[in-house]
Amino acid sequence: MFCQKIKRVIKLWGENMERKKYRKLLIFILTLNVLTLTVFFMYSVNKQIPDDMIFLVNKEEKFNFNLPMKANVEVEDIDVINVNNKKLPSNKINIDLNKPFTFASVKTGKAKISLKLFGVFNLKNIYVNIIDEIEIKPVGETIGIYIETDGVLVLGSGKITGDDGLNYEPATNKIKSGDYILGINNQKIYNKYDLINEINNSDGDLLKIELKRNDNIENIEIMPIKTVDGSYKIGVWVRDNTQGIGTLTFVTENGEFGALGHGITDIDTGILLDVKQGDIYESEIVSIVKGINGEPGELVGLIKNAEGFKLGSVTQNTGQGIYGNFNENNPVIKDITPLKIGLKQDVKKGKAYIRCNIKDEITDYEVNIDNVDINGNKKNKGIVLSITDKRLLEMTGGIVQGMSGSPIIQNNKVIGAVTHVFVKDSTKGYGTFIEYMISNIE
Repeated sequence: MFCQKIKRVIKLWGENMERKKYRKLLIFILTLNVLTLTVFFMYSVNKQIPDDMIFLVNKEEKFNFNLPMKANVEVEDIDVINVNNKKLPSNKINIDLNKPFTFASVKTGKAKISLKLFGVFNLKNIYVNIIDEIEIKPVGETIGIYIETDGVLVLGSGKITGDDGLNYEPATNKIKSGDYILGINNQKIYNKYDLINEINNSDGDLLKIELKRNDNIENIEIMPIKTVDGSYKIGVWVRDNTQGIGTLTFVTENGEFGALGHGITDIDTGILLDVKQGDIYESEIVSIVKGINGEPGELVGLIKNAEGFKLGSVTQNTGQGIYGNFNENNPVIKDITPLKIGLKQDVKKGKAYIRCNIKDEITDYEVNIDNVDINGNKKNKGIVLSITDKRLLEMTGGIVQGMSGSPIIQNNKVIGAVTHVFVKDSTKGYGTFIEYMISNIE
């Protein structure tokens, strides 16, 4: 009898332990599912709702996010915002994102929308900028671009053979690829010839070099090496200018222009170039290399870089293109009708047009908007489009280099600009939203 009781106790104890393990396993699985759903929900929120938005004055925007969340709308000016056709009584109002709502403003200003899960946990902020309605001239003209860097860009460093026959690396671990050399011994460096002259004028003495690295100014010292030919070197490869063919996207009523839709980067380092000065010129397309799958095509052009063909001056090179001042008397834009801009929330899948000059005439070509990503991390790839116009496909095979900056027009509004071609499919490409380009105008 006693042994049977012991066995029964052991059995019950074992069953109890199994139940505890099972409960722990269930709790673990439940916790994992909750965490997975939470992460997925947060990802969906970030994917569906943009970090920043632009609204137009006196235009009502309608939204329906269908999210089980509350949001607080905070504004700098309490007279700016109407939500659901009601004026804000204070600088903060709560809205339910599980229901449709409207957002409007009677004047320019700024607002911040804080998204809160269950009205408690802050998930993200949306920064809103309310601006006046803008009209621009969507140009689409092919242009030649020439820019000079602010200082000289370092491409890399290497070995130097000195006059003693030995190899030296004076710049290694001191000057890095992507650095800009701004000055030597308190002398401003404007181009590579200035750099060569200042190094040679050192007579082998220690050089005090001013660098710009990742937007920070740094000062280093390097001892130049005398070479066999009697000159002095520090062992760096540099570049101080670049040029190419692109497309002029728009000109504003104030004579400011935007072009390319993406920044000009160094071909070797991929680094966005710092512009000291630059110009855009008329260009002439001399041949077209058609794009095929795996090999992007190209507009081969001649830059008419003489003063009489100058179209404007470049003042900025940003991730969304180049910007500057346009020569308003130039006939390139004389007959172009201004159009309103369409914001990214206005862009829809379906038919649109790109404007470009392939055969000595600015022409609108039909495309299809395949996808719209209003909150992508890559701002110059928010629009995916396909070339559907048989004329353009026959001439270029799709999107080719040199067409970057071609304005995209939908419903008689400028909504963006072409930026990149799909390498594996030349009939498809990316575009940036026009509001990103407009925001770079100073």
